[in-house]
Amino acid sequence: MSEQMQLEAQKRDRVGKGAARAARREGRVPAVIYGDKKEAVPISLAYTDILKQLHTGNFLTTVYNISVGGEKIMVIPKDFQLDVVKDTPMHVDFLRIAKGARVEVEVIVNFLNEETSVGLKKGGTLNIVRHTIELSCKPDNIPGQIDVDLAEVDVGDAIHISDVTIPTGSTLVETDRDFTVATIVAPGGEEEEAEVIVSTEATEETGGEGEDSGE
Repeated sequence: MSEQMQLEAQKRDRVGKGAARAARREGRVPAVIYGDKKEAVPISLAYTDILKQLHTGNFLTTVYNISVGGEKIMVIPKDFQLDVVKDTPMHVDFLRIAKGARVEVEVIVNFLNEETSVGLKKGGTLNIVRHTIELSCKPDNIPGQIDVDLAEVDVGDAIHISDVTIPTGSTLVETDRDFTVATIVAPGGEEEEAEVIVSTEATEETGGEGEDSGE
């Protein structure tokens, strides 16, 4: 379950690439808060705060209360950009959460019992098709992960979303098909099986913001 973390921000008087570079030189990360049919708010946050949050591994599924200009705004990160060379945070987009609203988040899939899996013990290989699954949930009830049990899965078996237990209080965003989450393929068949899965996914799909995120 997510926790509401606190972040201190400063409102930015100017936007654009020049202003963003100036903020970074001061050790801050430019960001924007948008959504809830309200005007976007350009802000900046301490570089060390954002770096610490990114390293948690749960940044995009954590609800934050951002304090800016005497106001606290409940948000959830929707996107962030990293420097392509240094891999450091460059910009963050936060979505303002309206009172009583639900949010859509990508939740990590966690595979259980790999060491006792029937198929893996036979030498099969786990082929992960979906590393995350998009769920709709309340901000105070965002799951940390979605567990998938591999204990009884054999070589040649496919795990579909209908086989997965969705955490209580959450619902699937994608409901139009029973998509594949993972398969266990025979030894030496990984590449061929992966190609089949990708082709099937593509066939099924054929008949899917931030004010200054490019700074």
